Amino acid sequence: MRLKTFIVEDNATIRENLIGTLEELTCVQAVGTAETELEGREWLTQHQDEWNLAIVDLFLRQGTGLGVLDACKNRKPAQKVIVLSNYATADIRQRCAQLGVDAVFDKSNEIDDLVTYCLDQCQHAKD
Repeated sequence: MRLKTFIVEDNATIRENLIGTLEELTCVQAVGTAETELEGREWLTQHQDEWNLAIVDLFLRQGTGLGVLDACKNRKPAQKVIVLSNYATADIRQRCAQLGVDAVFDKSNEIDDLVTYCLDQCQHAKD
């Protein structure tokens, strides 16, 4: 089973490398991407049954990932939302937890943890 994943990331290089890595190493299948808060909010709410995982950066070309996270607050329990950011400070992690985020990963040093998280989600999807 593939983990249908939507990615909100405004840096094209990071986005493409992330998709390549996760699709190669895990069961992640990218079903869409967005570069702005508005694009992310719209896609996630208009395609509520078409994703299992959303990966959201906090600092976007327009708007913020916090607005995208807010748009996910009424998601189904099986749908997971994670943050991948260069600013995964204790304050940001706390704010994300308040918004119902399932996990927060730092882009600079927690990519392996992100891959492990996705592999765990793949395993849960099989069960």
